[in-house]
Amino acid sequence: MPNTPGGGGKKPPTLEKRLPLALALMLLVLVVSQYVLKPPPKGPKPAKPANEQAAAKLIKPVPGPAPAKASAKTKAPAAAAAAQTPTIQAASEVTTTVDTSLYHIVFSNRGAVVKSWVLKRYTNQADQPLDLANPSQSVPAPFSLQIEGPKPAFDPNTVLYRPKVSDNGLLVQYEYSDGQTIITKSFRFRKDSYVARVQSAVLENGNAVPSFLMWRGGFGDKRVHSAASQEKTVYYNEASSKLATKDSGDAKKGPVTDTGDYAFAGLENTFFAAVALPENSSQLRIRTYSDALKTPGESKPVEYVGSGLSSGLTNDFSLFVGPKEVSVLKKVNPKLANIIDWGFFSVLAKPIFYWLKWTEVHWTGNYGWAIVILTILINLAVLPLRLTSMKSARKMQRVQPLIKAINDKYKNIGLRDPRKAEQQQETMALYKREGINPFGGCLPMLIQLPFLYAFYEVLYAAIELRHAHWLWITDLSSPETLPVHILPLILVVTQFYQQKLTPTASMDPKQQRMMLLMPVVFGFMFYYLSSGLVLYYLTSNLAGIGLQLIINKFMPLGAAPAAAAGPAKAAAPIAPVPKAPAKAPVKRRAGKR
Repeated sequence: MPNTPGGGGKKPPTLEKRLPLALALMLLVLVVSQYVLKPPPKGPKPAKPANEQAAAKLIKPVPGPAPAKASAKTKAPAAAAAAQTPTIQAASEVTTTVDTSLYHIVFSNRGAVVKSWVLKRYTNQADQPLDLANPSQSVPAPFSLQIEGPKPAFDPNTVLYRPKVSDNGLLVQYEYSDGQTIITKSFRFRKDSYVARVQSAVLENGNAVPSFLMWRGGFGDKRVHSAASQEKTVYYNEASSKLATKDSGDAKKGPVTDTGDYAFAGLENTFFAAVALPENSSQLRIRTYSDALKTPGESKPVEYVGSGLSSGLTNDFSLFVGPKEVSVLKKVNPKLANIIDWGFFSVLAKPIFYWLKWTEVHWTGNYGWAIVILTILINLAVLPLRLTSMKSARKMQRVQPLIKAINDKYKNIGLRDPRKAEQQQETMALYKREGINPFGGCLPMLIQLPFLYAFYEVLYAAIELRHAHWLWITDLSSPETLPVHILPLILVVTQFYQQKLTPTASMDPKQQRMMLLMPVVFGFMFYYLSSGLVLYYLTSNLAGIGLQLIINKFMPLGAAPAAAAGPAKAAAPIAPVPKAPAKAPVKRRAGKR
């Protein structure tokens, strides 16, 4: 009998009973469809991103021992995946030496870093081979990695990379992999070049990860005076033709990163540089670090600059490590010559440098004598102005009695007194009548200052004068190494003698006493400056003394000119200022105020 609405037949199954049945039917349909329905055709394999393609070109596995044949049990999917990314590492630490005609470099596979980078043609201040790297263990060694983004499970700067050396010892490659992260580094050198090709890449699960190749703990000769202050990071913006530098102070609160289309970027000190030149016009990123280190000769830790370089997701650049010598830099890349900063007076510094070099090569064979010859030529060039100035000073010495008379006439006059202007008018009238330029003596000094500064920049920047000898001096670019610096003392003596010869008629006794201190001040200033600069100024002094002796001989003082006639020029006594009459006392009226 059919169930009726209100009848007492069977009730339908509840939701709790129907839900498991529905799920079982759906599972059955999915299982059957795998065998009945054909899978859709596979589409084309998606192209590798550009960054991964670049990384794949750099990451070429270093051949190692052939893996053993896998057993049947190892053909599981997990084992197959592991076989595609095998672990790559060395069993022990080994060093690799690269020898060229210019370099002696020692690599270590622990971190794939540089332990020593020696320039064969240069020595340090102790006359030992010049090692540009800092041997301190407290900072990462050159070409250590700083990985951006997620860090791998291992320290990339302490693991043992597998090395490979080829191309007659000029190509050094390193590779490491823990099965998930792959890191490669490659250094290619040339026999007679200061330029190397550096490449590195980091792959994390097949994706390229950007990283910096670092050079920390300073750069160059650590034995020079105040070495840390001479070391900087540097980059050149070609678009603005601007050379920018940063020192350890800029990174005192943490690393500082600069990014741009730089022609080059890296580390420098006064005479050497280690800079990257990007390949394929790629952008460069340079990071400046500050590392506190205690080096020999320092009583406390000193902040040294460090740099990190990156050219993108993978690093690929040419690396110049060598002297900042104009001919060498231009041979590598004409833009690289801009790393030499000739200073504000570069328009004078560059010609001075080229003339010094030409004179040393063709005439003297010595930079000290080249400085002497060039100084004499500069003094000959300004001789007309200097001669005019000395003649004017000689005339001023002749009119000294008249100037003294004018000064005595207005002896008790204060600076604010209106009659002080009359004293100045009389003095200037005397100068005009005798054809004297009171400011003529300053002109030779003003002309000499740009040359002095330009010489300073040449001696500071030109590596050709580093360790250049002259007589007892061993390095024209540095202060003397003797316990007592001889050239500055000779300079003080010549300054005193020149002052004795030079007329100072217009000076009062106080000014003359002050001028006597000037040679001592100059001696103190030049005592710690480069010997070549002291030699330039001393030679200029000697040239001035010789010219002054000639002037004194052929231009005798003679008698002083007569005072100008007329009442206006006569020295009249100064009348006292009359006192104002005293006011009569005012009588007051009695009463309220």
